[in-house]
Amino acid sequence: MTFMLILFIAVLYSAESWANPACAVCTVAVGASLEIARSLGVDDCVVGVWAGGFLALLGYWLILWFNKKNWNFPGRNLLLMIISVGTIGFMYLGEMQYSPKVIAYVFYLDPLLFSTILGALVLIYSSAFYQWMKAKNGGHAHFPFEKVVVPVLSLALVSLYFYYNPLSTGLSGGEDLLSGF
Repeated sequence: MTFMLILFIAVLYSAESWANPACAVCTVAVGASLEIARSLGVDDCVVGVWAGGFLALLGYWLILWFNKKNWNFPGRNLLLMIISVGTIGFMYLGEMQYSPKVIAYVFYLDPLLFSTILGALVLIYSSAFYQWMKAKNGGHAHFPFEKVVVPVLSLALVSLYFYYNPLSTGLSGGEDLLSGF
């Protein structure tokens, strides 16, 4: 229930797709590198940030595809982003066990799930931030490939934070939720 509420709020505040957020080659490269990172022993919260960005990219691609097909209906973009980012739940059907932890004394979620939602939000808002910077600069980017650098750098900074401060060291599901106070 908590996951669905957070996911709904996150997608509710997501920005419209103003432009194609990534090329197809970049999307495939990110998708392939996620499994490689997990096999190399990278912590799940770091992988989750990139998985969330990847799923948000897939949501944007789905919105663009619906635009191309002229399939419009009320709430379409919100529904497509919820479906896209919500597919992380399929990891828990066979790949992983859901093991929630207390995160920042507020959230009680699995670290991979939390970092995936956070990664999706970072990608969405960094893309919106790029559009804002571009509009302030007369509709032009400040430097070549700024559209790619801003979201990738944002995801890399969050990943770097989780690398040095992993979420998986929090409380386990069986401990008292208030023991951190």
